[in-house]
Amino acid sequence: MRFNNRNNHNVNNEHEKVKIIPLGGLEQIGMNITCFEYEDSIIIVDCGLAFPADDMLGVDLVIPDVTYLKENIHKVKGFVITHGHEDHIGALPYVLRDIPAPIYATKLTMGIIEHKLKEHNMMKAVKRKVIKHGQFINLGCFRIEFIKTNHSIADATALAIYTPAGIIIHTGDFKIDYTPVFGERIDLQRFAELGKKGVLALMSDSTNAERPGFTQSERTVGKTFDHIFNEHRDSRIIVATFASNVDRVQQIIDTAYRYGRKVIVEGRSMVNIITIAQELGYINIPDNTLIDIESMKNYPPEQIVLITTGSQGETMAALSRMAASIHRKVSINPGDTVIFSSTPIPGNEKAVSNIINDLYRQGADVIFQDTHVSGHACQEEIKLIYALTRPKYSIPVHGEYRHLKAHAGLAETMGVEKENIIIMKTGDVLELSDESAKISGHVQSGAIMVDGLGVGDVGNIVLRDRQMLSQNGLIIVVMTLDKYTNEILSGPDIVSRGFVYVRESEDLMDEARRVVNDALYNCLSKRCTDWGKIKNVVRESLGDFIWKQTKRNPMILPIIMEVDA
Repeated sequence: MRFNNRNNHNVNNEHEKVKIIPLGGLEQIGMNITCFEYEDSIIIVDCGLAFPADDMLGVDLVIPDVTYLKENIHKVKGFVITHGHEDHIGALPYVLRDIPAPIYATKLTMGIIEHKLKEHNMMKAVKRKVIKHGQFINLGCFRIEFIKTNHSIADATALAIYTPAGIIIHTGDFKIDYTPVFGERIDLQRFAELGKKGVLALMSDSTNAERPGFTQSERTVGKTFDHIFNEHRDSRIIVATFASNVDRVQQIIDTAYRYGRKVIVEGRSMVNIITIAQELGYINIPDNTLIDIESMKNYPPEQIVLITTGSQGETMAALSRMAASIHRKVSINPGDTVIFSSTPIPGNEKAVSNIINDLYRQGADVIFQDTHVSGHACQEEIKLIYALTRPKYSIPVHGEYRHLKAHAGLAETMGVEKENIIIMKTGDVLELSDESAKISGHVQSGAIMVDGLGVGDVGNIVLRDRQMLSQNGLIIVVMTLDKYTNEILSGPDIVSRGFVYVRESEDLMDEARRVVNDALYNCLSKRCTDWGKIKNVVRESLGDFIWKQTKRNPMILPIIMEVDA
């Protein structure tokens, strides 16, 4: 095994090339997964999901296409996970079915992963190993060191990947928090030590690369909570935040305890993560502070704090149901104070705005300013990591293209040569050595859609059909023909769904029937017995008529039934 770096001249590594292959996570927020390959060894960093875009109708989740890993399964040594957010671990239960490799992660991250594996009945099938910060693991030709970082979830880690070509640092999602709520500060000293050894490449979080300055400490939110709780002593307080932000939940609980309030946790994902964090010792809840939702009626409103999911406007999340007055156990009352302790993810702004409006309509006081800090590094923190590590190559990761571009600009200001800054696309194969860095090819990549229990059975054609149905509706044409003579025995009957209200459009439907009838008789008079051709003629004739009359293009589904008369 050869582990070395640029400044170690005992071993000639000038021409050793390691491949870096991102299968997701670039040009988007979410679905993070990156492969590192050398000879017969592949390690996979993270394995996340993305949430469906607005045009992915009916789709629940989006996971990465891992065809390349399936084709090279004999090389795969394991999954190395940076932290426990969905966009980094959410696809594991699906990918592990095809790639049954061991998982390496820190304690809390592994706790959240194991909960997922239990839900999918996969605990026995998957090997798992909990790693501490500062620990090394050997996987094939790679040696990986776990380095302590800060993020919006505890136990986040950066990775120093020792390869035959040199050291590659992958920051994971990070920020530099000198006063974290839980655990220790980011291990800047170790980044500096690696910088002295010689870092071949830095793959760093780009989410906030456009934002100047530093990201505020998580503790600043605690001060804001204290101020809000003091000003709203006489009202029930409801706080919506990310389920995974354990530090945020800790601060809400601490503030509630100081003001003598009982805490209720609502929302499935919130309950799950808080339970795991409590069991593993990552959250401290004072005795008699946490109560279940059934006990809420035993306390006056001013003694209650509800911590809930739904800060992103998710349709079926707890806060959305409260705002829409369909939550079984919680109703919004005039005078309630609702705090949004998050910022809307791009694309969710309208959904969040709608919920805020609904809450105001019900008489609630809504607070959504100064109640959130990001878990990602801003420009000065990114620059500090560059100053400490002094990499030869910069590979911006984790962000949309504009974020990656902004990150590239920062890297250049920190002394990385322009030709050594590589902005990759999902599926690109980067061959990296001390001497060169070039995109040498492209592997199959993209998004696999999960709909219910179906994985990958919804593709572009199905989505196109769903889109068409959602926009223009459906017309079904039913006709019965004699098996031997092809005579019309009944019909054509027309059924409409999502197109027009039939009772109010009887004239249109009668005319449509005549059009179909004429088309059908025209086919049969020419002795056409090919049902496929008959259906096409019916579809085209009716489609032309409908377009001329309504300027709409509903999906038309002809059905021919055969009867032995």
